[in-house]
Amino acid sequence: GQSVKQIVANLAKNDLIRSPTAFYLLVKLMGLERTLQAGTYRINKSMTARDIAVNLTHGRQDTWITTLEGWRVEEIATELTKNLGLPESEFLKYAVEGYMFPDTYSIPKESTAAAIANIFLDTFNRKITQKMKADAIALGLSFEDVVILASLVEREGKTEYDRPIIAGILLNRLQISWPLQVDASLQYILGYQALEKTWWKKNLQVTDKDIDSKFNTYKYPGLPPAPISNPGLSALMSVIYPARTSYMYYLHDSQGDVHFAATLEEHNQNIDKYLH
Repeated sequence: GQSVKQIVANLAKNDLIRSPTAFYLLVKLMGLERTLQAGTYRINKSMTARDIAVNLTHGRQDTWITTLEGWRVEEIATELTKNLGLPESEFLKYAVEGYMFPDTYSIPKESTAAAIANIFLDTFNRKITQKMKADAIALGLSFEDVVILASLVEREGKTEYDRPIIAGILLNRLQISWPLQVDASLQYILGYQALEKTWWKKNLQVTDKDIDSKFNTYKYPGLPPAPISNPGLSALMSVIYPARTSYMYYLHDSQGDVHFAATLEEHNQNIDKYLH
């Protein structure tokens, strides 16, 4: 851990205390030099030196947690267990797939699973503006539909360029009641792959397309019944502001690059070119 002198130097560097020497003496006088703990604290400039000293001994550190775009709630739960020791099953009781906004968070160590799920949800609600909601309705989509679609787009598109086009293709397909045929929906049904150590199966088999599940977008037209991942802002924006495109098909090559096609003939040419 950091020495008291390092902790005091950090406080001074961040303009939280005026005099490092005076603060160090105060800590010694209060008999706190052995109990100061390094970490990330919620300290502000309006606190007195005495408040800061006491705060630093209580171990009310915040832990920094980063959750990634496109993770499913189980992956977030694993990260929370790793960093906070919170049982995965606890977080999963309160987590809402699709709405646990991916970001870097400062989480108080003593937080409950319910409180953490609320932090994620509050962030989601802050990021989504009233204008975005109104524009979604203008597209003829409920906001729940936007989140479901964005969760698919997040898994299927890797770049700012791809995502609005993929969103446009999926919206085109929805409009004419074509099955969406999104591989990520199959990965979601299949769940954790112990051999690959991932929640997203890398090499899907043809037989995976036959799984009987409402989440199977090969078998059932329309949207899956719920989100399959937690999308970031870019994926959500892609659905609300999609590319207007005549494309109806896309595929990923072995490098993960996406190739688009307007007709089945073009799509089959892409299959021959990039997948064989």
